[in-house]
Amino acid sequence: MNRESAEPLVQELPGRRAREWVEYHHRAAAPSTYVYEFVWDRSAPAEGPFCTDVDGNVLMDFTSHVAAAPLGYNNPKVMDTLREFDIGDPLKIAGQDFYVSNGGDPGDERFPGPAGLMSRLTELTSHYDLDTVFLSNSGAEAVENAIKICYDRADGAKYGVTFEGGFHGRTLGALSLNRSKAVHRRKFPEISGVVDVPYCDDRTCAPGTCDCGFFVGDTSRLREKLDPERGNVDPEEVAYVIVEPIQGEGGYRVPSEDFTREIAEIVEEFDIALVADEIQTGVGRTGKMWGSDHFPIEPDVITAAKGLRVGATISRSDVFPAEKGRLSSTWGAGDVIASLQGALTLDAIEEYDLLDNAVVRGRQFKETMRDADPEGVVDVRGKGLMLAVEFDTKERRDAVMEAAFGRGLLTLSCGYKVLRILPPLDVTEREISLGSDLLLEAISDVA
Repeated sequence: MNRESAEPLVQELPGRRAREWVEYHHRAAAPSTYVYEFVWDRSAPAEGPFCTDVDGNVLMDFTSHVAAAPLGYNNPKVMDTLREFDIGDPLKIAGQDFYVSNGGDPGDERFPGPAGLMSRLTELTSHYDLDTVFLSNSGAEAVENAIKICYDRADGAKYGVTFEGGFHGRTLGALSLNRSKAVHRRKFPEISGVVDVPYCDDRTCAPGTCDCGFFVGDTSRLREKLDPERGNVDPEEVAYVIVEPIQGEGGYRVPSEDFTREIAEIVEEFDIALVADEIQTGVGRTGKMWGSDHFPIEPDVITAAKGLRVGATISRSDVFPAEKGRLSSTWGAGDVIASLQGALTLDAIEEYDLLDNAVVRGRQFKETMRDADPEGVVDVRGKGLMLAVEFDTKERRDAVMEAAFGRGLLTLSCGYKVLRILPPLDVTEREISLGSDLLLEAISDVA
């Protein structure tokens, strides 16, 4: 496949073989999301945002596997090194009990493993004075460990603060922080003491203009709740505030400077740990390495995953428990290939200026969509390549998503009536133009 000339080519979706694979998959698979009956053929040509399904259809993937494939398919920046990697077994070790190297000197590895990945992460978070990492398998585990170390640091504090619309994972602890859709939490037990406040719904929101509910009068709902005299939550008993710098599942909501500044001032005033959930916003997706870098907040803990290829809880050594066994995991820090992919991804973002590319190409997409002013679109927003198109109704959004799929463009829904667009971080001008045209055609089809 020649990425410079590739275009979507659709005959039938889903095709006969895709339907067979889907039926085979579901003979044993528990019910889950499964957005499309799209079956990627990993043995067929694929590069960048272009991939081939089992029936030979060529599609353009603007989901990046929910931001978990930040460089798209078969990116040479990662694959060239992986092809040289001498695969041995086991490829997963008991990473909290054993160490692994690739035979070279520490810090100068051709094939960086868990230690090399953790070293890179502390360098990339040093402006927040973060110096310690705990690796795990997933974003939910990264969040679980974040709240654990915050509870440990707070020495008996019983409360945590989350935000309306927030999504932090599907394990029971992380699930207790979710405030996006009821289906995520319904009938499941939850950890106690989690309180919520409104999330900023307007990127220009200020105390005098707020209509999202966060600011009220001359204060905010969070400050009101924690007020030592008038509030109903003792700030000395709050272990953490957890926030997505830009909400993902909740609708790609970009907050205002005033909103994030108020959070920063409150956690500093009451010495509350601030956890930035960077699982979707991190690793360059927004045009900066971390979504937090856009705003006046200074996280005490960052949780990362998806584009990092592993889960990571990043904080300061004084926040992590010193006692052995307080945190542990058989596979944490033990996936050799995933750690290598994560380290190579971080290296590629820096070496090929992909943060700048995300800014330029994201701006191109937003300008194209806004200039076209298509029917039914009420907002086009985002930072970098974390992009959203909001429609006037959920029904139109769903119809556009299906029409785009029929034309060979993969997108994802989020929030109530929002379409999210997640191209690979090295997406080209041609590919943004092509994807934008396909989306506009889909919107026109529905209109």
